[in-house]
Amino acid sequence: MSMNVIRFQMRKYAAIVLMLFGMMNVCVVLCASAITKNNMKELKVKKINAAGLQADALPALLDKENVAFVPITTVNWADKYPYRPEVSFRLAHTDDAFLLHFKVKEKSVRARYGNDNGSVWTDSCVEFFVIPGGDGTYYNIECNCIGTVLVGAGSERTEREHATQDAMNGVQRWSSLGRLPFEERIGETGWEVALIIPYTVFFKHKISSLDGKTLKGNFYKCGDELQTPHFLSWNPIETESPNFHVPEYFGTLVLE
Repeated sequence: MSMNVIRFQMRKYAAIVLMLFGMMNVCVVLCASAITKNNMKELKVKKINAAGLQADALPALLDKENVAFVPITTVNWADKYPYRPEVSFRLAHTDDAFLLHFKVKEKSVRARYGNDNGSVWTDSCVEFFVIPGGDGTYYNIECNCIGTVLVGAGSERTEREHATQDAMNGVQRWSSLGRLPFEERIGETGWEVALIIPYTVFFKHKISSLDGKTLKGNFYKCGDELQTPHFLSWNPIETESPNFHVPEYFGTLVLE
């Protein structure tokens, strides 16, 4: 066999190997996508009667209604931010509001921001992101450990529109740490916040009821400027750096 024929055969085999390798890469990507899709969590959200309820009575009502806590345990960027505080939440809904209760235990706490729509994510913060309508607009509801709340709306991370103070005033809040701001306190601390979030806070929509709806959403714990920064989520996120504004990684909320 001549050298030219040998070279031709080698090139042909090399091309076949490269083609097979490319097909394997495509398979890996598709399989990873399927795994990501299948890993999306689902939460059934109970409807309860809470007429005249005040936020400080919400934990007791959720106890009475047997609404279970759900842990937030996913550390998505463990290489740089491995710390995992103890965090759980529980969610219910009424005719016109979400009822949300967080419970946290962490190495330190801070509540620098006392005015709504401030940079609460830099404090000891818990968050609820949700798409209440079918148009892709999602709301980020963020709350520090003293019940200071931020609400934004939009279809992506940039150019978020904040709720007005009138809308914010409709959000009832209770915190086990009180409502006065404070600088970081080092040492393990447990705290809770309870929120009654009326549908009127979804200011870019007119929502009269969410009964029987299936929504997309996620729940988070962060503390960007704490001694030990951390970024946890309920449903996993697969981005290179911390980013909660990724609706493609929202889980499923099934409302009664």
